Amino acid sequence: MTAAPEGEYRAAFARLTGGILDACRRHYGARLVSLAVFGSVGRGTPRPDSDVDLLIVAADLPRGRTARVKEFLAIERRLEPALQEARRQGLSPSLSPVFKSPEEASAGSPLFLDMLDDAQVLFDPDGFLAGVFDRLRRRLAATGARRVWVGSAWFWDLKPDYQPGDEFEL
Repeated sequence: MTAAPEGEYRAAFARLTGGILDACRRHYGARLVSLAVFGSVGRGTPRPDSDVDLLIVAADLPRGRTARVKEFLAIERRLEPALQEARRQGLSPSLSPVFKSPEEASAGSPLFLDMLDDAQVLFDPDGFLAGVFDRLRRRLAATGARRVWVGSAWFWDLKPDYQPGDEFEL
């Protein structure tokens, strides 16, 4: 099957992320703190073969990635009709979740650097994730950090005036 025009598959990904939000809210209930989509789907530049990168912040997550993925299988099962519809529209989406407890998210992650400008926050009723991102932005500003673009890719220069022996913390 041929892929739908660019605007149509953006719309298909938007419908899919809406379904993901609904499924996560139903599954995690009051445990769901924040949900964001990042990567190409979050930036609004998905290709038909893009995966859907998710940041799920939830309380009382099981210990370990394997247990967290196992819990997420219920969400994937609930989303199967939406995933099948996306495939009929020429997409080949897969879900790529990252799971963080509120404590883990508060501690930060290098992954958050690339979410600051590109993530779409789908759920954050108490502003938890917005606060995590704001604190990181302030720390980056304090070091003079900047995102450097090279063509369509980028890297972070976390301390442009770095000298050997300097110490800094994000």
